[in-house]
Amino acid sequence: MKKIRIGIVGYGNIGRGLEIAIKDSPDTELAAVFTRRQPDEVKIKSTGAKVVNISEAEKYKDSIDVMVLCSGSAKDLPIHGVQFAKMFNTVDSFDTHAKIPEYLKSVNESALSSGKISIISIGWDPGLFSIIRMVSEAILPNGDSYTFWGKGVSQGHSDAIRKVDSVKNGIQYTIPIESAVECVRRGEHPNLTNREKHIRECFVVCEECADKNKIESEIKNMPNYFADYDTKVNFISDEELKANHSKMSHGGLVIRSGVTGDEKQNNHTIEFSLKLESNPEFTSSVLLAYARAAYKMNMEGMKGAKTIFDVPIFYLSPRKREDLIKDLL
Repeated sequence: MKKIRIGIVGYGNIGRGLEIAIKDSPDTELAAVFTRRQPDEVKIKSTGAKVVNISEAEKYKDSIDVMVLCSGSAKDLPIHGVQFAKMFNTVDSFDTHAKIPEYLKSVNESALSSGKISIISIGWDPGLFSIIRMVSEAILPNGDSYTFWGKGVSQGHSDAIRKVDSVKNGIQYTIPIESAVECVRRGEHPNLTNREKHIRECFVVCEECADKNKIESEIKNMPNYFADYDTKVNFISDEELKANHSKMSHGGLVIRSGVTGDEKQNNHTIEFSLKLESNPEFTSSVLLAYARAAYKMNMEGMKGAKTIFDVPIFYLSPRKREDLIKDLL
């Protein structure tokens, strides 16, 4: 059986997790890792795969089936998503919800020009949670949907912190407000703002002599990330960050409460939850499943940018459709 040849752009937490996922999938193999660092500085675990500077990616157009973009949403993916779609089938985890329509449009132009497939914003949110929100809304049209994240580490928000000038390292925890969760579970249909649903707590390692007040202000006022939330910024040492904040756990839940009946007298609740010990490893596993789908879809002649709503679910599995129907339906 021909294996799907995967390329990885970026060898951070998600890139390393993806390498593990590829090893666990018999129908995929790692072809190369692309990095902005010097290739000899990046040590990967896979034998037979190359480490290449990102500037040389175009040379691998014929030896990679799907390129998985593991760079950050804040500044990297808006560039990488468009660039790599001109050369490869791609999958990415772009997670700035407010900018997804704009990002989809720009990536679509590149993917159509190359005849490739680009599946964007893949992970668990946006991603799996998006599917649950869509399906539950279709089933219970008279109702409300609520999404809560955490407590856990948000990779996109942590990456955004690290992009702030004079910040050496940082991590961000999203914390749901329990009173809001319980209110939704009781079926009370509250009208909750972002600030009423979550708290964001940041742990930041900054450069010596950095202006901490300026850093704190920039983080708290960052649009699409922190501006709409109560945000706490803690300045700590690099040693404390490594000792107390190295675990990348996360999770969350989607709740849809709705009513049916002539008098809207029957209440129903749909709840879907995730508890993840390793956010990057779980996200990587989702990305790989959709890389498999991207390959199959492009082999069938499909092209352009797609979202998780556009992918037939059986394309995610390495198993045959007939076997899935027999064993799981």
